[in-house]
Formats: sequence, C-alpha cells, structure tokens
Amino acid sequence: MWRVRVPASVANLGSGYDALGLALSLFLEVEGGRAEADAFAYEGEGDPAPASPSESLLHRAWRRAWEELGEAAPPLTVWVHNPIPLARGLGSSAAAIVAGAALADLESGGRLGRDGVFRVAATLEGHPDNAGASAYGGFVVGVGPPWRALSLSFPEELLTVVAVPPFEVPTERARAVLSPIVSREDAVFNLSRAALWPAALLSGRYELLKEAAQDRLHQPARAPLLPGAEEAIEAAYGAGALAAFVGGAGPAVAAVAPRAKADRVARALDGYAGEGRVLVLEAAGGYTWKAI
Repeated sequence: MWRVRVPASVANLGSGYDALGLALSLFLEVEGGRAEADAFAYEGEGDPAPASPSESLLHRAWRRAWEELGEAAPPLTVWVHNPIPLARGLGSSAAAIVAGAALADLESGGRLGRDGVFRVAATLEGHPDNAGASAYGGFVVGVGPPWRALSLSFPEELLTVVAVPPFEVPTERARAVLSPIVSREDAVFNLSRAALWPAALLSGRYELLKEAAQDRLHQPARAPLLPGAEEAIEAAYGAGALAAFVGGAGPAVAAVAPRAKADRVARALDGYAGEGRVLVLEAAGGYTWKAI
C-alpha cells in the first residue's frame, strides 16, 4: 500500500490558456494499492459518487497507466481525502488522475516515472497545465501532444490568493462557450503575454505580471458564466495584487500577491467568494509518496 499526496493547481493564469499552471499548497491525499476487487472510499469536498468504484477518476487513471505499461490493470482499493473544491478551477480532476497514475507507477516498480505519470494524466485531461503542475510542482509550462512540461521554481515571496465561490462551473460547459476561431491579433496578444509570465518571474520583474495575466481568448467569453469575476479581479488589483485572473475554467478567481499584501487581497475577494471561501496558498512541489 502507498500514500500519495498530490497538490491542487490553478491553470491558464490569464493568458496561458491550456499551457500555464501553478501547483498550490492544498493537497489530495490517497492511500491505495492492489486488491482482490476494486474499492473506492471518499471523504472531503463534494460527493463524487461514481456509479461503481471502477468509474472513479483514480481507477480510470490507474487502468490507463497499466495500459501504457502494456499490462492488464489489477484491481485497486483506494481511500481518498480531498480538500480541493470540485468543479471550481483548482485542478481537482487532474490531482485525482495524477494520484491514480502515480499508484500504478509505484506498484509497477517505477516503470513509468514522473514523466510517464504526467503523460498519462495529460492524455486523460486533454491538456497539460493542471496535470503538469500536479506532477512536477511549481510554475509549469506545458505543451502537446506530444505532451511535455517544464517546471520552474515560483518565487517564495509571492503567495496565491484564491476566492472560491459556492457555485460550480463544469469544465465542459466553460469550454463550450469558447469560439473555435480567434483573430490573429488576439492570438498574438495572448502569445506575447503568456511568454511574459516566465520572463517576469525569472527576472524578478513582478510589476510585469499584471500585463502577463491579460487575456482575450477565454475569460471574456466565459464572463456570463462567472457573475462578479471581472469586478473581483479589479478589486484584487486595487488591494495590491500583482496578477489576477480566473482560475482554470472558473469560477474561482486567483490573484498573485506579495506576502505582505496577501491578507489585504484576500479581504478584497471576500465579496466574490460569498458563502464559499478564500484561500491563501503557497506554491507547492509535485506529488510525493511513501509506502505504508
């Protein structure tokens, strides 16, 4: 049996649609291993309630990882503690998928490796941003297919403030409102700003992060699904945030802020969170494990 700990993540960071991600210090915890029959026990956020244990995201990822190894998947028993809000834009599905693939890697003697776990997760997710962040940690730039991800350290002096409202926005619904065609002007606008993210972080030019987070590809189209999000982003900037954006497909709104201003930014986002909550999180490393 193994205990696996996988970080939540926030993706897109405004301009980096399906490409940029950041691992956060909120962790899915899983205990599992081979068994006589599939089993799934869950506690924490929401109620995933799969029709059967084998239909959980963890089991799907477990089977897909064994398929990658060219073997039939043995049954999996797993217990899950999940503090990551579901369908809010914090990578809950990617964390579960990474956990299932990581368990298969551990049971196989490490034949997939972290890179293989990431590839399985990105394949199932269909994009590399959350999967890369949960697999590798830190600030991640992902591409593919073929799936690749590069992790960079995120400055310790910066925190991420996340306002999590009480309503859900399923990823499928958020993607359905996006146009399949974008103008060259908008594509160049986002490409240049996505490229600015790692340049600003690595150079310490944090004042450029506000420009790096600007977006024309997805946030404007999703605004009707996220009432109050645009105002929340402006409130975060007014309170001293360096960057503010919709977290993944939403409805979470995330802001990057200096440690000294994080509490002020959190208070500015209270109104958007409403009956939900506001989290102040550090950047996190990739998934970890130990035998139990």
